[in-house]
Amino acid sequence: MNFSSVIGEKILESRPVGGGCIGSCFRVRTKVREYFVKFYSKPGVSVKEAHGLKELSISRTVKVPELINYDEQFLVLGFINQAPRADDFQTRLAGNLAALHKTISSEYGFYEDNIIGSTPQKNSWKNDWIDFYIENRLDFQVGLAADHDINKAYDRLRGRIPEILGDSIEPPCLIHGDLWSGNVISGEDGGPVLIDPAPYYGHRELELAMTQLFGGFSAEFYSIYDKEYPLKKGWRDRQDLYKLYHVLNHLNLFGNSYKHQALSLMKAY
Repeated sequence: MNFSSVIGEKILESRPVGGGCIGSCFRVRTKVREYFVKFYSKPGVSVKEAHGLKELSISRTVKVPELINYDEQFLVLGFINQAPRADDFQTRLAGNLAALHKTISSEYGFYEDNIIGSTPQKNSWKNDWIDFYIENRLDFQVGLAADHDINKAYDRLRGRIPEILGDSIEPPCLIHGDLWSGNVISGEDGGPVLIDPAPYYGHRELELAMTQLFGGFSAEFYSIYDKEYPLKKGWRDRQDLYKLYHVLNHLNLFGNSYKHQALSLMKAY
């Protein structure tokens, strides 16, 4: 691959590394420094990831990889030599995330659609969070699934969503969008760095729901977060409804192994 054209320096060494689910990742060394380079066979994915990193970086609340350059197929980042997690890793992560969520907008959405995993993510602006979550998130994923059982359960749930979420609405806040444990790494100082974002201005309870799907976030993390930015009463009762978006996405990405979980989350309400 022609890394020189996007890095602009003579390449001394390049080798593949892990870290890419929908792209290929490389550690590239020049005389100047080391880079982490992602290559996507589908044009435009790199641009959307770059825009997401920019949005998080502008907030000055969370650490993200340094964005060096990008084009339609390559994304060039500063290489991060990960240190062991610091003792206060979870505390710092909670504080940083709370600060990110205090970055607000006048509407829910983002200036462009982006991607979560390899699934398109609709971000058309809306004034109402419930409309946004139903139409841009759940309706879209259920439509992709095209499954009779999923459709039937969702038809029963859909009309109840305004009642379930009605007392929890907050101003649109900037969220990472795909915050599972694999997208949180340690930086050179042992502190948290967020990678692979799928950001938009949404509801922070949806962000927290994603953190609970696959573990990796301690009880201390949730306690510190709630002290930094107190959550509304009953937020845990709404978590399964917010997990549903990500479980439906995993159903569409990885197949029927997630179908039972999606049905269980819907039937719980």
